[in-house]
Amino acid sequence: MDQMSMPALIGKDTFIIVEYPIRTNMLESCRYLVKETEEYLDSHGLKNSIYSASAGDIKEDLFGKLVPSPFQSCILEYDDASKGNPGQASAEAILCAEDAFIGLWVTIQAASYSHFSPTAQQPSPTLHTSFVARQTLFWRHPIFFQEMSSLVSLNNDTKLIQAICAVVLKGHWTKLSKPEIASSLTSTNIHQVLLNFLLNCDNPSLSWGFFKWTESTLPNHKNSLQSSWVMIHILTKHKYLMTAQNLLHKFALRDFLSTTSVLNSLLKVHDDSDGNSHILSWLVIFYANLKMTQDAIQVFNQMRVHSLKPHLHACTVLLNLLVKDRLTDMVWKLYKKMLGLGVVPNIHVYNVLIHACSKSGDVERVEKLLSEMELKWVKLDLVTYNTLIALYCKKGMHYEALSVQDSMETKGVSPDIVTYNSLIHGFCREGRMREAVRLFRDIKGASPNHVTYTTLIDGYCRANDLEEALRLLELMVAKGLYPGVVTYNSILRKLCEEGRLRGANKLLNEMSEKKVEPDNVTCNTLINAYCKIGDMKSAMKVKNKMLEAGLKLDRFTYKGLIHGFCKEQEMDNAKELLFSMLGAGFSPSYCTYSWLVDGYSNQGNEETVTKLLNEFVRRGHCVDVSVYRALIRRFCKKEKVDFAERVFGLMQGNGISGDSVIYTSLAYAYWKAGNANAASNMLEEMYKRRLMVTLKIYKCFNASYANDNMLGLFWNHVVERGLISKNIQKEMQQLDSYK
Repeated sequence: MDQMSMPALIGKDTFIIVEYPIRTNMLESCRYLVKETEEYLDSHGLKNSIYSASAGDIKEDLFGKLVPSPFQSCILEYDDASKGNPGQASAEAILCAEDAFIGLWVTIQAASYSHFSPTAQQPSPTLHTSFVARQTLFWRHPIFFQEMSSLVSLNNDTKLIQAICAVVLKGHWTKLSKPEIASSLTSTNIHQVLLNFLLNCDNPSLSWGFFKWTESTLPNHKNSLQSSWVMIHILTKHKYLMTAQNLLHKFALRDFLSTTSVLNSLLKVHDDSDGNSHILSWLVIFYANLKMTQDAIQVFNQMRVHSLKPHLHACTVLLNLLVKDRLTDMVWKLYKKMLGLGVVPNIHVYNVLIHACSKSGDVERVEKLLSEMELKWVKLDLVTYNTLIALYCKKGMHYEALSVQDSMETKGVSPDIVTYNSLIHGFCREGRMREAVRLFRDIKGASPNHVTYTTLIDGYCRANDLEEALRLLELMVAKGLYPGVVTYNSILRKLCEEGRLRGANKLLNEMSEKKVEPDNVTCNTLINAYCKIGDMKSAMKVKNKMLEAGLKLDRFTYKGLIHGFCKEQEMDNAKELLFSMLGAGFSPSYCTYSWLVDGYSNQGNEETVTKLLNEFVRRGHCVDVSVYRALIRRFCKKEKVDFAERVFGLMQGNGISGDSVIYTSLAYAYWKAGNANAASNMLEEMYKRRLMVTLKIYKCFNASYANDNMLGLFWNHVVERGLISKNIQKEMQQLDSYK
């Protein structure tokens, strides 16, 4: 025979062409070799017998380009009579021709054959990907040479999926675009094709190309969650991690992936614990970065349910999110679950946990974490030391903070400016400016920054040393560090406290020249200063300038203005600002209502306060128990029990039940007024409704009635009525012992 080329994929293994009498039931949808191929084989004696031929002896243009389609297998029984070696041959690959027809490539173990009588079974579900063999058989009349369109007409999904896989392997997208084929590409079929690629194909580019092609070409098609999940597994398996993450993010935004039912369904798509751990860890990070706390927690919990070990980075990011959200209890629960899943914490996890302790001021827990780190040989880094110093300074534990600084230097960790700033801030908070300045002068290996100077300037202002604060401001500018709005606010606050409004306005002009924009703190400081001296016109001017500058009024702006108008007896303006405050979504505090009650009382117009409640409803505002509580408390404090009773009656008439503060306030007001029966009735009602006096209420009343000699007798009476628990009584006794 002449030497002719064959695809390199088949190699130089022996290629045997066999005459095979196909049974009638196998002829459906089958196709014989093209006429030219049969003539070529006949001319070379390959007829009615078993012959061997080298792979290189068979023309490529007769068979067309052949590629392996590893999604089907077939078991063939044969009987080697001359050798006495009956056994099996298996279809190591299905070969796909140029026009998407499918044939068999069969391998056997025997070295030679004489009498060969194969019998074929139906395709086995076993999947093969091996292509190396010593001997190869090819049927002259291929058993499974079927057109894809005929497979569609037969509604044979399994064979259709195999055919689609073969076409994708050859890159013949145009064949899939035919209407009769495209219409059969359902979400289920596409999912199965991708699943076949996941299990059998080592070329992720083919899978990715097919996945993108379905969405860009098929009309009204969006890949299902299952298909997307399989595609992510394929990309992850082949280390295309960035592409996998981007795809995950894309459909995580589109679908509710964090729900239990969806995650359970997706995890059943492909049983690969490593792959699923990767993907769900990415999903936790994705939700955490978007601050979708509950979604991130739900995904983590599902990982725990399915015993999937999350990535350490995912745990760190989620813990950090919980710390930022101040969900401290959840932080420790999650940490315990992490350990249960076999996650070994590193320095980054410990830093997040220590930061959680710093926020909550939990020194005891920090000490336990440090012991745990020592046992696990986890070395503290600069972040750890800085967080510890910040915590100790926050708690006023300056000796411990300085000890940490010494320890870090001993262990070769150099302090940075954050270290020094924390220590300086701790001393400034307590007015210990000498120690703060000494630290400032001893800074080594770091340069003081805006935070350093601002902390010292604020410290001097709080220590009533404005001149030194202004000197530091000049030094700051001389060092090339231009002060920001926070720095100016510290000096402005002190100028306003001292009533030096001319100096305050001069400072504002300086800010304007240096293009430092005032913020809410700046404006609220000025408003309070003007309200303090009764200059409401100037205060309102500042408020209007805030709005012009695009700043939003906050609760402090409203409180300052309401307080100012109440002091000046301009109650109509105060009332309108109250309703503006409510309209802006802010809830007035007890102080705000107290100023209103005081303002109307000073005018002898307490009746207006009770009418105010009706105006609330008329203007569409909800009057809840907090409003009634504030008004009743203030009337009781001013010993105007009759008006307190009227507000209490309105509250009950509107179906709102009083709380412990309301009943305690009324009971004490009656007690002071000499109406023991009314006081006793209030306490009796508390007992019936199981309303107890808490430690917070006890502290609040002691602060409000600090110089009232009757309060001690009243508390004794409350204790006798069983309205204070024994634990609270012990704490009350401890508080009283400090007086």
